[in-house]
Amino acid sequence: MNRKLSLLGGTTTAGDCRAAAGYLLRPRRLVEGPSIGMFEREFADRVGVRHGCSFSSGRVGLYAILRALGIGADDEVLLQVPTHIVVSNAIRHAGARPIYVDCLPDNWNLDVQHAARQVTPRTRALVLQHTFGIPADLDAIMDFVQERGLVLIEDCVHALGATWRGRPVGSFGSAAFFSTEETKIISTTMGGMTVTDDDALAERIRAFQTACAWPSRWLTVRYLVKLLAYHLLTEPRLHRLARAAYEALGEAQPLPRPTSADELRGGWDSELEQRLSNAQAAVGLRQLRRLDANVVHRRSIAERCAALLARRGFKTPTFHPEAAPSWVRYPLTVTDRSAAVRASHPHVVLGTWFTSVLEEAETPADGGYVTGSCPQAEHAAQHLVNLPTHGRVREEDVPTLVDALPPR
Repeated sequence: MNRKLSLLGGTTTAGDCRAAAGYLLRPRRLVEGPSIGMFEREFADRVGVRHGCSFSSGRVGLYAILRALGIGADDEVLLQVPTHIVVSNAIRHAGARPIYVDCLPDNWNLDVQHAARQVTPRTRALVLQHTFGIPADLDAIMDFVQERGLVLIEDCVHALGATWRGRPVGSFGSAAFFSTEETKIISTTMGGMTVTDDDALAERIRAFQTACAWPSRWLTVRYLVKLLAYHLLTEPRLHRLARAAYEALGEAQPLPRPTSADELRGGWDSELEQRLSNAQAAVGLRQLRRLDANVVHRRSIAERCAALLARRGFKTPTFHPEAAPSWVRYPLTVTDRSAAVRASHPHVVLGTWFTSVLEEAETPADGGYVTGSCPQAEHAAQHLVNLPTHGRVREEDVPTLVDALPPR
């Protein structure tokens, strides 16, 4: 097989690239323009709520929600692991304390029983991640938060297009946040969206957005160039050579990075608090309008993965029959992650979300995590790998990817 699959670049099309290039060549509406409002309205409508508000990233969207809810000093926020360090950072930047909750071993979503043991009089909210686009058990979650008077914030960064009992995730909580970063269901290189059905909450989120700076023209150009570069360099027939060049460049590669060094150490940079550019919104809008086909493809690849992995004795994710995942990636547990990465290397860049209970953190302690407090998440951080499901993965690729994995 001459193809090598990347985890990036698979959500964009040549048409998206032409649209991005058009803004680079005619930059009058590069930063500000009408596509932002259109993207926000259509995104909210897709989730089934009245209000959408865009930001430069999902974590800024979460911070905006926390501010709008008045969550801050002396408050506690339940946060399941594994997650990304930037989610914890947003809670801590708001002045609150993340209280870490373990995951279930079969789909890495929230363990409600463990969450119940973590509630104190200071607990204000639950940030609920739909991990890998697998909807959490929202019947149990809604009962839990209502019984304890907690605010539910849905973390849908993996889960655009997923549904629970036919209803889109992101429409169950007081608010939700999504990501359109380069590894997600749709990609604007960087970007985030908050959604809510609460008029007053939406007004406060919008006020924060208005106070945020616009990205510079140069940063917007760099995001668009990165989108174009990743679309080209991750083309499966080119990626074998492109990946080698990328790895050779190492830290010298010039494209903007999604996570800063300060964030990896548990910090926050006020320069993060920016809006989404018009050009990025235009690209996101194109992809949002293709979401149904995108998710149908991901589900088809996931079903094929599940069937072939089960034949080889792998334990595949399980979920409620009323949950319809969007499968940002297809996750599974392996005995030896390093061996799986090496064995798959000729065919795919195997995903390693999550290598830590707080992904990318220099150490989980930087986010206030206490080792041993969430054993299932720590096990996942040792043994999880994930396969790509995006549009460049073909049905005929799946047997090759599965067969490359070392036996259980």
